[in-house]
Amino acid sequence: MNTPIRRMHEDHFKKAEAKLKEKYSKTWDEMFPQGEYYKMTHHTLPAAHIVFAEAIVGDIDTLKNQRAWIAVMPIPFMEVEAAWSRVLAYQAPAGMSEDEFMDVMNSAEMLDLTVPFSVQTPQWLNYVPLSVTYTKRVGGQFFGMGRNGSICNASIHLGSHMDGEKHFYPAGRTIGQVPLDEWVGPGVIADISQLVSDSSVYTPKMIQDVVDIHKGDILIIKTGWNKFGWCSPESDEFRYMVKHPGPSPDFSKWAADMELKWIGVDAVSADHPMNTIMRIWHPKTFAEANAKLIRDFGKDWDEMYPLDQYYQDMHFNLFSKKLVHAENLAGAMSYAKSGRYYIGCFLQKAMEAESMWGRFVAFKEGK
Repeated sequence: MNTPIRRMHEDHFKKAEAKLKEKYSKTWDEMFPQGEYYKMTHHTLPAAHIVFAEAIVGDIDTLKNQRAWIAVMPIPFMEVEAAWSRVLAYQAPAGMSEDEFMDVMNSAEMLDLTVPFSVQTPQWLNYVPLSVTYTKRVGGQFFGMGRNGSICNASIHLGSHMDGEKHFYPAGRTIGQVPLDEWVGPGVIADISQLVSDSSVYTPKMIQDVVDIHKGDILIIKTGWNKFGWCSPESDEFRYMVKHPGPSPDFSKWAADMELKWIGVDAVSADHPMNTIMRIWHPKTFAEANAKLIRDFGKDWDEMYPLDQYYQDMHFNLFSKKLVHAENLAGAMSYAKSGRYYIGCFLQKAMEAESMWGRFVAFKEGK
């Protein structure tokens, strides 16, 4: 009744005001002076960086009157006033006191591996770019009670996002059908940035040489290509999109044998660009990549990557095995070191979507 609902549903407002008078002996406007109350909740609190998360549901009933370490993980949408988010709560495991748990969580280093989400963020080349339309503005509404409101239209395949099973495997699960515990857990960041360059091929051995990776881990691959992303001082969109490194032909089988939970890369795709339609769109770059492959491995592209087996290998050959990957990781990737981390991928719980934007975070024990 402190929103436009008051005027849209006059019958309900009368009932609410009658209840208020009975309990507090005041009318609605006496208890909630419209200008003052609105200023407090929508001006004073936000100006103090106190904002609201709405429509929290899920497992909330299991947390009644309990303390928890709470995280709200919205996508970092640069132009707008609100954003979708995954909201979660962690509690102390068995055998650990609540105080000890809170100390551990508060002392952990948190690395944000997410690129800013913006109209400037490039989408994969033949997908729909992001547009934003403001449908409401703060000024000029009843009692000055305006608000900024916006609508966005975009392909899901821009910014830091998870390619879900259904993106390439029709019988796969949508993003919202995957339980949260499949998106979080122990894993590694493998920094191979000193081992790769334009159109390089990386191998399982490179990963194993730089980090202690375990069966069942989440694997984040740092190629260094995030430095060519749109918001970097070294931004080079063509190089970012078309010349990033990619995996060797044995990589997908190795990843499946390792039972990896999911894979993330700081490039626009987990596949080598020359194992995508980029090969046809950019014949000059393909010729350069092919010559480099012959120098490094003694085979030309079609010998090393037969088209019927390796076209978008990381998509076609792994998504049916429930092994998916995140693309366009950035942010703290620029300084993240090889090592073991607790990694979280916090996606909006989109029930119909084959992929989804998200917030990608790695926690390291102790600051």
